[in-house]
Amino acid sequence: MNEEISAWIGEARWFAGKGREWTLTSQRRVGELPDPPEGLRVAIELAEVTYADGDTELYQLPLASYTEPQERLAHALVGEWDDDDLGRVWVYDALHDREAMALWLRAFDAAANATRGLLHFHRIPGHELDLEAHSTLFSGEQSNSSVAFGDDALMKVFRKVTPGVNPDIAIHHVLTEAGSTHVAALYGWLDLVDEDTDTTIQLAMLQQFLRTASDGWDLALASVRNLFAEADLHADEVGGDFAGEAARLGVALAEVHADLAGHFPVEQRDAAALDALASAMEGRLDAALQVVPALADHEAGLRQTFDRLRALDGVEVQQVHGDLHLGQTLRTAKGWKIVDFEGEPAKPLAVRLEPDSVWRDVAGMIRSFDYAPRVVALTAGADTAEAEQIAYRATEWAARNRQAFLESYSAQRGTGLDEAASVLLDAYLADKVVYEAVYEARNRPGWLSIPLAALGDPA
Repeated sequence: MNEEISAWIGEARWFAGKGREWTLTSQRRVGELPDPPEGLRVAIELAEVTYADGDTELYQLPLASYTEPQERLAHALVGEWDDDDLGRVWVYDALHDREAMALWLRAFDAAANATRGLLHFHRIPGHELDLEAHSTLFSGEQSNSSVAFGDDALMKVFRKVTPGVNPDIAIHHVLTEAGSTHVAALYGWLDLVDEDTDTTIQLAMLQQFLRTASDGWDLALASVRNLFAEADLHADEVGGDFAGEAARLGVALAEVHADLAGHFPVEQRDAAALDALASAMEGRLDAALQVVPALADHEAGLRQTFDRLRALDGVEVQQVHGDLHLGQTLRTAKGWKIVDFEGEPAKPLAVRLEPDSVWRDVAGMIRSFDYAPRVVALTAGADTAEAEQIAYRATEWAARNRQAFLESYSAQRGTGLDEAASVLLDAYLADKVVYEAVYEARNRPGWLSIPLAALGDPA
């Protein structure tokens, strides 16, 4: 069994340890879903993975065990083995199984009456779940798994889990109760509560399914393609001009930040904390220089940008998104929605829960406005003459949408981009570019020119 579980984990898209040496060091069942049909058990298990360097990670394994093979689930087979309770079982990834997912949905609907083992389901009143809705597992996701229940609800299952509060649940809970129109409403969530160890692990969340929404990144790419197709028009003249949407997105983000500031602690970051922030950014640059030698041409300017943080004092910090870009936005008929408040997945949970400056989120979105046209330009396959024109127009599109977003965000906040905010924004932008350069060098070398172009010509 352990060999089959290990093989399944190692091949899963959500497993973060690819390329590292690891072993499955423990596995335990923490609960079962109530009232399964005969011949089926739906359980949640936790698997601990230990790496050669001593690091450990905890993964959630929702498993559906059948006493007969299920041909419809052959693509999701984890393994076949003897079970102490059921005898010979065929075990599948439960998220692919509509029978298993129906049990999850009914457990959310029953809420307080659905506690089994260490599992505790929670429901926010106000929405009646469609218990007849069929489940559909989304494909292509990396770190988590999402299951839609018809057009009614969406369940996000956290694969790599950590004891403590998951910011995606906490923030959606607060914004839902605050009546925010810029997030999908939270319907409920699932906790694992181990009273013996006094730990809580949040395993899943159920929220409004925005079925007809359009992905913000896809809309931006479509706008860029419209511009590139019109050889004699500027960005503000084409039918697919995105600036209006960028401005509305700026308003949406400002309103979300205001709601978060009203319901989570707001703190002041003193000079010592800003010195530490600058040092952390410089440390990331030091590491990045080993991976991307081309950054050396921009090193002096980057260090000056980070060093300017040390002149600040009394900077306000609060709960923010932490990993904001166009791919974390959805455009609905009623306006923009912001999704995935988990923060940057590579960071430890404790770090993701720390307050930060709102300008980190603004910087993330601005970098996304720069990426969209340059990605289209890189994949356009234009000749040299066309490439120069396309590069010019890409810069024009990015500048127009960056300005529209930043002006509307600042106006909604009621504060301009003063000197302190400018220093913060510049530093977060530079830090983001350094991160992008490392990511592209390791994963998409052909795109490395995008972050490097943002740094301009070397002095």
